[in-house]
Amino acid sequence: MDYRLEAVHEVMFAMWASRSRATRSFERGAQGEMFVLRELAFQGPRTPSQLAEAMGATSGRVSTILAALTKKDWIVRTADPKDRRSVVVELSDEGRRAFRQHGDELVKRLEWVFSQMGERRTRDFVGLLGEFMTYLSICNPDGPEPTSEQVQAAFERNRALHERMLAMTRDGGRICRAQASYHPTMPPTQA
Repeated sequence: MDYRLEAVHEVMFAMWASRSRATRSFERGAQGEMFVLRELAFQGPRTPSQLAEAMGATSGRVSTILAALTKKDWIVRTADPKDRRSVVVELSDEGRRAFRQHGDELVKRLEWVFSQMGERRTRDFVGLLGEFMTYLSICNPDGPEPTSEQVQAAFERNRALHERMLAMTRDGGRICRAQASYHPTMPPTQA
């Protein structure tokens, strides 16, 4: 079997066949309440439409998430000073606490995993995962293969996002220990 096809099967197995409770929890966090809390923590007050755009979700999905967060007293909604017909959402003190607690727990779990893997394998894994996810981000199952220009643009975009993420986390949270060396560089051109 060709290494590429074998790798596809291995990745699919890792993603779908061996799903742990932690993986399912991380996925839920990436698609719902924790995404909104993270967006509000890093970006500040947002309108529901800004949150929907950031999530790539429908306004209905965002409304459902905001309703759940309101019940938990994790967000505060106020009238938008620029447009009284709209609302602005921001974290409450309780929401900030919940976000920090969730982040601390996530960091602890990931630190444990990485301690099991060791430094060299962790650095290799994180770099390769970043490279893999960059390529995956520009794959369109219904379209042509990405061009070398699209690949280069994707890596440049991810580098800029990575630098922005590091800048946002420098002042708070344990994740600020992340080093730029974990982010993938532009891969070598294929001969």
